[in-house]
Amino acid sequence: MAIITLTTDFGEKDYFAGATRGAIYSELSDVTIVDISHSISPFNIPEAAYIIQNAYSSFPKGTIHIIGIDSEINPENKHIAIKLDDHYFICANNGIMSMICSEIAPEKIVEINIHDKISTNFPVLDVFVKVACHIARGGTLDVIGKSIPEIKPIKNIVPYVNDDKTQIMGSVIYIDNYGNVITNIKRNFFENIQKGRAYEIAARNYKFNKINQKYSDIVNFDIPENKRNDEGKRLVLFNSGNFLEIAIYKSNNETVGSAASLLGLGLMDTVSVKFIPDPINSDATELPHNIHKISDYE
Repeated sequence: MAIITLTTDFGEKDYFAGATRGAIYSELSDVTIVDISHSISPFNIPEAAYIIQNAYSSFPKGTIHIIGIDSEINPENKHIAIKLDDHYFICANNGIMSMICSEIAPEKIVEINIHDKISTNFPVLDVFVKVACHIARGGTLDVIGKSIPEIKPIKNIVPYVNDDKTQIMGSVIYIDNYGNVITNIKRNFFENIQKGRAYEIAARNYKFNKINQKYSDIVNFDIPENKRNDEGKRLVLFNSGNFLEIAIYKSNNETVGSAASLLGLGLMDTVSVKFIPDPINSDATELPHNIHKISDYE
């Protein structure tokens, strides 16, 4: 049985998501439809790219992913279908696949060309569903499009590194349901630049020099639970998708606040990493004067 996923910015109020599901079932009754998310911020391509990159690989090979973000066709926004990592992706060629394609080379990319047979102002429903069901029946990409060599890139997908590799300048690309702030700095990218050096992570006026392995690393379990005051503490870690994340332990916007609200961070804000040269005296225990202990900011 084919699996088709939906990732859109439709929300749940309007009929768009339900109509898309219905159109798929009208084409294929024997299919499983999975809603990854319909709560992407409107037209937010980096946010959608982050969601689909971290969700798709949990599905079986051969899964077909419809991505309905900024999908109105125009001369600068064509429609594409991609086979990558034995999955299929159907979306607009607006950079939304750049994050995945920067790490895994597509097996095939086609520019969809069936629009002359379909009159539509709702391409996810009328075009993407047709393509997804064609693939689900065993159809090839060549039937619905012409091969193209590459996709449109997305801005700020890769962090900036200065010439002497002493600093990474990253961006906030996603804020999750807990208000945690996710950057475009991935673990392997960070470690390749770091090469074992100490570092200082800066976001607005807040600085960190420790990356935790998990959220609860911030908790001192030697202190009795009723005497702890852990909720609301700031921390940095690589999350389950291996992206650098700034978080608040057990964050809640109604009580202790979140990283986004307390640190004043929003989408595309800068998060920098400064690498500290090894001290000349290897026995030195003092940090350079401009580098602070994480405790200084708690």
